[in-house]
Amino acid sequence: MNKVKYLVDSAKSINVSLDEKSIEKFDKYKEILKEWNKKMNLTALKEDEDIEIKHFIDSLTILELEYIKDNDKVIDVGTGAGFPGIPLKIVNETIDLTLMDSLNKRINFLSHLVNELNLESVKCKHSRAEELARDKEYREKFDIVVSRAVARLNILCEYCIPFVKKGGYFIAMKGPDVESEVEEASKAIKVLGCKIEEVKKIILPLDNIVHSLIVIKKISNTSTKYPRNPGIPKKNPII
Repeated sequence: MNKVKYLVDSAKSINVSLDEKSIEKFDKYKEILKEWNKKMNLTALKEDEDIEIKHFIDSLTILELEYIKDNDKVIDVGTGAGFPGIPLKIVNETIDLTLMDSLNKRINFLSHLVNELNLESVKCKHSRAEELARDKEYREKFDIVVSRAVARLNILCEYCIPFVKKGGYFIAMKGPDVESEVEEASKAIKVLGCKIEEVKKIILPLDNIVHSLIVIKKISNTSTKYPRNPGIPKKNPII
């Protein structure tokens, strides 16, 4: 299958239309990712189609939910190699995006990537979530918080929910079996001022991999007790 057609058709299957400009940016993103991956660990995926489906298209499945609006302030917590934040920005250039990661070498990669892709209104921030969420410039300032991080949901909520402004959403990207995690996180979600809005199963096109999108709505401000100091949420999660 033609490489461009493969990406375009995959995006269409999740109701996302890619124009020529977006296709060019995704192609450049892929090449930069593969080049930098030779000198640092950014992704285990090596094949073009795997990168396109399991990174690019997977990131764009968030757009199926229609929570992200034009000009929204979005933060990607624990972004790694830029997923899902950069693909969302490529498709919707109007969003004001912050990419946060605790490893400075990843931030160096992201800064280079943002510059090479000519993306505007993107901030690359080297920090731990527990520290940045206490900064007044970032605390409860975002319409949408996204994360594809691997922490259990109750831990991830303490990292991410303090960034969400009242009325905004935290969208957690997870694997297929999330029922026990959602139940385990129910206390943390409530304590942090939120409620579950929906849990949607997503089947990645041409791959049949099932992922889950957990949408959590902020209904009241998060207590200033949270997030707790670095390391504590993981060591002693809210249960």
